[in-house]
Amino acid sequence: MNVRSSVHSDMKLAFWLVFVVMAAVYATMLLWTLPAISAEAGGLAPFDMRPLGYSFDEARAFLAALSAEGRELYLHVQLWLDILYPVLLAATLVLAIILLTTPGWLRWLLIVPALLGMVFDYLENLAIGRMLEAGPNSLTEALVTEASRWTMLKSGFTTISMVAVMILLGVWVVARRRA
Repeated sequence: MNVRSSVHSDMKLAFWLVFVVMAAVYATMLLWTLPAISAEAGGLAPFDMRPLGYSFDEARAFLAALSAEGRELYLHVQLWLDILYPVLLAATLVLAIILLTTPGWLRWLLIVPALLGMVFDYLENLAIGRMLEAGPNSLTEALVTEASRWTMLKSGFTTISMVAVMILLGVWVVARRRA
């Protein structure tokens, strides 16, 4: 086995390990914390699940509806899981891009949205934490505008990166079938 083949094999193994951990964290959030938070807010969607953002009135309504237990779950479980998720998702996307492209400017161009999505996700989490701490009565429009902006940027750049990976995967499948 040559060095290039060994590195590629190691990258595939790293991809699958990171993917499995990322999927486990995402499943935990999707199947437990986010539905529980929504239930504790009278069925309203948590901030993380509003890819198009939210208004001041929507944020205040969510915070007013959120029970003390829901607030604690959001602050002390969901946001902690969401410390792991952005880096795991970005690593999964970056490794997929590396495995599906050849070295060059296109690879780097495709990696940038995954990294930006991660950065915006962390900024979103910080702003959500501040909104949860503020509560409905101390919430400011500036804070909601900031948090909503990070949510939309996270969603947009993550979507761009996921679509890029799906297109690359489609190209790879077509190339494999032709070979």
